[in-house]
Amino acid sequence: MTDLAKKCAELIYRSKNIAVLSGAGMSTNSGIPDFRGPNGIYTRANIQNPESIFDIDYFYEDPSLFYKFHKTFLEMIQQAEPTFTHKFLVQIEEENKLSGIITQNIDSLHQKAGSKKVYEIHGGCWDNYCLKCGKHYTQADLSKKMQQESIPKCDKCGEVIKPDIVFFGEPVKYLGVSEKIMTRSDLVLVLGSSLTVMPAAFLPSLTKGKIVVVTKGTVSTSYLPQDKVAFIVNEDLDTFFIEVAEEYEKMK
Repeated sequence: MTDLAKKCAELIYRSKNIAVLSGAGMSTNSGIPDFRGPNGIYTRANIQNPESIFDIDYFYEDPSLFYKFHKTFLEMIQQAEPTFTHKFLVQIEEENKLSGIITQNIDSLHQKAGSKKVYEIHGGCWDNYCLKCGKHYTQADLSKKMQQESIPKCDKCGEVIKPDIVFFGEPVKYLGVSEKIMTRSDLVLVLGSSLTVMPAAFLPSLTKGKIVVVTKGTVSTSYLPQDKVAFIVNEDLDTFFIEVAEEYEKMK
């Protein structure tokens, strides 16, 4: 693995416009389990019909299922801390090498780590708004409400509050700017994503540079142009990037 870590460090060192696409595997070392596994969030929240949780029509009809899930999820992300890899991305952003992080995650751990150029294409948990009057609520506001109400309602008009998460049936966010970041990039790091969910899966193919994929488990190559793929590493992100960071420091 040291050879690949060195190659990755060299690519980062030579690059000036790095784009990152991050997925669920980015968060597992922070203590956030996957959604569907035997010890996943759906199991912990005792959700019997998880396919309906992020269905926007079902949310409008009955938001109680989503909030049953969301209570457990918020407790997890409030305890979660950014990983070594999150912090390494902050470092290369501070060195003006990172053009942007496009993330499929809704936990906002990139921002918690200190990253500034983060585009949550599936939305996030830190902003919440009333479906009727649009009044905004912070994550702390919503958490407090959820301790008292099974379905949080707006103080101003009494309508249901919805986190700024993209549900199935809603368009993704920041697609245009994400495409521009990828098109201008000279290196794309795909971190913790299996590249199976569109439209995120096609974004790395827009780069004019090389693509490095680091994730545990299988990766779909359906949208990956093979001439642009430098390598794919089936490895724990922190284990790999601790080595990358060591090699990178030697080059500076």
